[in-house]
Amino acid sequence: MNDERQEFSQRLAEAMERAGYEPRPGVLHKVFNSRYNGVSVTQMTTSRWLKGKAIPEQDKLQVLADLFGVEPQVLRFGKARKGGRIAEAQAAWPTGVGARERQIIDAFLALPPKRRELVGELVSALVEATK
Repeated sequence: MNDERQEFSQRLAEAMERAGYEPRPGVLHKVFNSRYNGVSVTQMTTSRWLKGKAIPEQDKLQVLADLFGVEPQVLRFGKARKGGRIAEAQAAWPTGVGARERQIIDAFLALPPKRRELVGELVSALVEATK
């Protein structure tokens, strides 16, 4: 059982890094609680997830998967290849997209459609101004 937890913690840390987040309990605590609609988790809980001491419940696992752009079953169990071997999950974000850019994109996606349109117009104007 301990190996299963350790493997989960590795996949979680790798998913965080690919999404542009530093795999630290404080970072995970802040990002997770900003998206989770249930009772907030403690930093100790996120530390246990990252240190291979615990595996989150399914509702929390779903939020983690959504946050870091991986399928919940891949985050929880790994990705099976032919022959039954475990493969790495593919990166959800291109290399070079950091935590700040990810936060900006997440904030943009949370906007209502009319606000998104305004942001799009602003970005277009900024691009034109820099030509």
